[in-house]
Amino acid sequence: MSEAWSLRRPRLGRPLLGLVALAAAVSFASPSRADESKGAHAGLGPVPEGIAPLSADAWDIPGVVLIDAVDDIAKGDETALFDRLRADFPDLRVEDTDLAAETHIHVAVVRPDEEAALLAEAGHMPHVEGAEPLAWVAAQFTPNDPLYKDQWHMKRVGAESAWDYASGRGVTVAVVDTGIACETHGPFMKGTDLASTECVPGWNFVSNSEHANDDQGHGSHVAGTIAQSTNNGIGAVGLAFDARLMPVKVLSASGFGTTADVADGIRFAADHGAQVINLSLGGPRNSKVLQDAVTHARSRGAIVVAAAGNSGGSVGFPGACEGAVGVSATDADDKLAKFSSRGPEVDIGAPGVNVVQQTVCQGGKNKCEQYPGYSGTSMATPHVAGAAALLVSLGVTDPDAIERALEGSARVVDDSDAGKRLYGSGILDAAAAVRKVTFEHGIVRLALLLGLSLLVGSAARRQNAKAGSPLHPAFALGGLLAGPGLLFFAPLFLSRVHLGVDILARPLGDLDLLVGASLHRLLPLANALIPGALTVVSFHSRSMRLFTAGIAVGTAAYLGSVVLLGESFGGIALSAWCGLNAAACGFIARLNLSESK
Repeated sequence: MSEAWSLRRPRLGRPLLGLVALAAAVSFASPSRADESKGAHAGLGPVPEGIAPLSADAWDIPGVVLIDAVDDIAKGDETALFDRLRADFPDLRVEDTDLAAETHIHVAVVRPDEEAALLAEAGHMPHVEGAEPLAWVAAQFTPNDPLYKDQWHMKRVGAESAWDYASGRGVTVAVVDTGIACETHGPFMKGTDLASTECVPGWNFVSNSEHANDDQGHGSHVAGTIAQSTNNGIGAVGLAFDARLMPVKVLSASGFGTTADVADGIRFAADHGAQVINLSLGGPRNSKVLQDAVTHARSRGAIVVAAAGNSGGSVGFPGACEGAVGVSATDADDKLAKFSSRGPEVDIGAPGVNVVQQTVCQGGKNKCEQYPGYSGTSMATPHVAGAAALLVSLGVTDPDAIERALEGSARVVDDSDAGKRLYGSGILDAAAAVRKVTFEHGIVRLALLLGLSLLVGSAARRQNAKAGSPLHPAFALGGLLAGPGLLFFAPLFLSRVHLGVDILARPLGDLDLLVGASLHRLLPLANALIPGALTVVSFHSRSMRLFTAGIAVGTAAYLGSVVLLGESFGGIALSAWCGLNAAACGFIARLNLSESK
């Protein structure tokens, strides 16, 4: 019998409102201002609901205009300005903003049907710098889960900022542990704070069954950090809350298992579609069986994230295995937790002290649930696994690239050799990782789109002097859709947590990630077939030819970024496939542009 393996939990320690509408950055200072007890929105009509539409006037407040007078306007001229406007708009009401004495910005209210006329007249008056609609703005994504305020660890890894860029859609994370409260079966129930979290089929290696229910509590707590149901008004939040969980039970109710079962659990997860595998467990035995399982998982495109251990000494296994991302535990002051193992095998640190999540109690029976604050490298590891899931949902599917992104964006707290043994590359910064990847994708794809558009346009003009232009709006629309994404810059203004924003921010070739990251490895939406099919069905229409040419060039730019960035799992074969399809897309684009009839 192999040596028993223990949990990484040495001891007990002790909210997404969609878009929360705020009033525009203007409040009224005059005596006629609405009563404060009615809220800052009083008199302005209802705030927007749901996702902000992306048209420029979508959140304008009907009949309310900001009038910005020149900074050096005399008091008399300012009074005369509004007297002239009242002559044409008898119902005009003017309010001062809080800083009107300095900025000379005022709020003018008329009937909604008079707004356009007021904008036109005021905008051309002397002493007026500009006139524009007053518009709502909104808070970015903040969860409404009541225990979020206690989850210091989520704030420490930059969860709120990370959610502007990704939430883990389409990614499967396997939790190889004591099981997860993922289903209602027999005496077990699905966790109330996992109700909206999707669970995929897993396996129970302890009882050799398909029901990997948690009868200990450790696995559900770990899983919660990864993908706890979020913005549901109860409990706590998860870092990659839109990811899918795969429960793989290898530890018994006592919290122990064997190296053989853990190795089998890793292989099962990798072979059944997990892109991320979390191992919040370990022991001192350097097992070849375990090492081979980690290597196998990496060869299948899964990144393995493992706890460093709680011995305070050397890193245990699988955290010390080659190919596993070893995670140490840090506290609220970014100091290494006293219990955390350390050594050259540590790759990154993450919060692991008093980590609050929901879990089961009483052996997972009697509907017993609690929200304890646990401490251990077990609690640090799922933060890294969750951040890895965010990256996969952005199209970074190669384990090496995921690890580079996580470690390259980590916050360095001690760059000395001794510090690296404690923190590895630094402390996890999920926000920095997803932000860096998003901007790299946008810049590289946009640059390739521009360059390839010039090349293809030039080639088309050599073939036909009357060829279509890449500057045509239809071409640009197709190019943006297939290249960087129509609204690739959306996270600067709106959170991609909202599905509509996420879809518009993604290039065509990334939309399959919303279905499943495993499907994305085949690049079903990023090849020459789509522009080729569009050419067949719409070649008779000039505007559609230009749109198709844009789709083709955008697809070529996307494929080029896959090769240049080296973030996708597939190696040389994938690069060759991308090159062939990019060349075919270039031919299709030139064919559509050069036809002038």
